Amino acid sequence: MDTSNKTPFEGIWLPMITPMRGGHVDLDAAQALARYYRNAGIAGLVLFGSTGEGNLLSVPEKTGMIEAISSDPDALPLVFGAGGVDTRGVAAAIRRLDKYRPAGYLVPPPYYLGPSQAGILWHYRQIAWATERPIILYNIPKRAGVTMTVQTMETLAALPNFRAVKECNPSVLTALNARRALAPLCGEDLALLDHFLAGGRGAIPAAAHLYPDRYVEIMQLARDGHAEAARELFEPLRGLIRLLFAEPNPAPIKRALAMQGLIADELRMPMTSASRELGARLQRAMSVVQGSPSRLQTA
Repeated sequence: MDTSNKTPFEGIWLPMITPMRGGHVDLDAAQALARYYRNAGIAGLVLFGSTGEGNLLSVPEKTGMIEAISSDPDALPLVFGAGGVDTRGVAAAIRRLDKYRPAGYLVPPPYYLGPSQAGILWHYRQIAWATERPIILYNIPKRAGVTMTVQTMETLAALPNFRAVKECNPSVLTALNARRALAPLCGEDLALLDHFLAGGRGAIPAAAHLYPDRYVEIMQLARDGHAEAARELFEPLRGLIRLLFAEPNPAPIKRALAMQGLIADELRMPMTSASRELGARLQRAMSVVQGSPSRLQTA
């Protein structure tokens, strides 16, 4: 099955953090971030995933953030993260959010339970009954506690809702790109360049919170066949990417964004801020990236 006419999730979709200040969602900062990423060429935003501390937000907090970002007449399309242990609860939450007509939902298998492949298929089929919006599968065992097989994903791809999968395993990304039954969205930031060079069309990279225009430029160079130029731009980002995941996500990303003056360095407990040592290392890595201008800057 060719995904070229089936997938609306091309380009870089940023799994945006949830900015907080004084224990509350900082709606002004959320609006400013959304504008910043739109101007950088990001294709869309994924809200309330693990990077967005989605499981720590109430429904009113989520709807407040959705409404704040969507109030911009030029707002980027939004995907909502919708995960949980109880399938019925996830379906009910999706029904409540459907009135905002998102570009889609990013839905993991039920975490903690470790269901069989048959149980995973049942879960996703129930979710498909809850909405007509597109659904992105989520195959990240570290978070979900269970691995979907390629066969399971391709079985779901035969249903109209299922358009793509967020996948971090480079070998699975390669297989999905070759088989073309379901569009793979790269979720492993260090594999991003190889994914685009291999023909990948979309990604959900958390590291693109920093220097998003560079990620967009790298993607375009790779798509256009300029492999060496893309590698030249990507190489200075590798060290920073590693640091952004050296402590629990999204603490390092929030520290780096706070260093840039974009948000307050605040997470919701039990998530804690990045260490002082990591902050210093992030500052040095960011200086390296800033000292390696992009092709756009030198054009």
